[in-house]
Amino acid sequence: MNRIEQRFAKLKAEGRKGFVAYIGAGDPHLEATHQLAVAFDQVGVDVLELGVPFTDPLADGLVNQLAAQRGLQSGTTPAKLLETVAAIRRESQIPLLLYVYFNLLHRIGVERFIQEAARAGVDGLLVLDLPPEESENYEKLMAAAGVCPIYLVAPTTPEDRIAFIVPRGRGFIYYISRAGVTGMQTKVPANIDEMTARIRRHTSLPVAIGFGVSNPEQARLVAASAEAVVVGSAIVDQIARFGKDADLVPKVAAFVGTLVDAVKQTK
Repeated sequence: MNRIEQRFAKLKAEGRKGFVAYIGAGDPHLEATHQLAVAFDQVGVDVLELGVPFTDPLADGLVNQLAAQRGLQSGTTPAKLLETVAAIRRESQIPLLLYVYFNLLHRIGVERFIQEAARAGVDGLLVLDLPPEESENYEKLMAAAGVCPIYLVAPTTPEDRIAFIVPRGRGFIYYISRAGVTGMQTKVPANIDEMTARIRRHTSLPVAIGFGVSNPEQARLVAASAEAVVVGSAIVDQIARFGKDADLVPKVAAFVGTLVDAVKQTK
């Protein structure tokens, strides 16, 4: 088992819920990404999802699009990000997942990207625009490298397609709680229990729910229906707000800590 699998096994054994944090890599710069990763580990984040900056992030709403733009402006490239991951690994064993678009893998070379990511200390890849029907070679390369392929299920995913997708995953299944792009929402969708039950009919993997969770109350509600909660845009918004502050890291970590505490209090 790699770090993601080990963490979810530990959470299950302890009867606790998991918290997955998303940030845009290189926003506002890679040193901040490094420092935030270490700080998030200290406040109890279970998995850190790093968005690899890309020029055309189709699955992302405005908040995360702007984070990707700031990451590109700070000079963040896949190679520099992997150097940062390696530096994080010298201080922390927090499970790390890259949120990435396939164009970057294709440009670098799928096998090379996976191998270099694994060597740096990456535990999983969530390739947003790689259909499972076209992922056979990718999955073989991921298995050989010991990296988890994370797959998405949406509210619009029919039962037969859920049955096709989820057995291909490792680590956890990411349930997108609403249709559309990433972004903060004012309320939690009402059909979460129904959808997680449908997913669980086809896999024993943990289910993590994201897309729209933006405050501790929402995080607590969502955690009751899943093994983990994913929060992205709300954290990225804090980074945008405090990006030029000298105390960026403690301010963002304190906010994340409130979300972690809400999830950990959920049975």
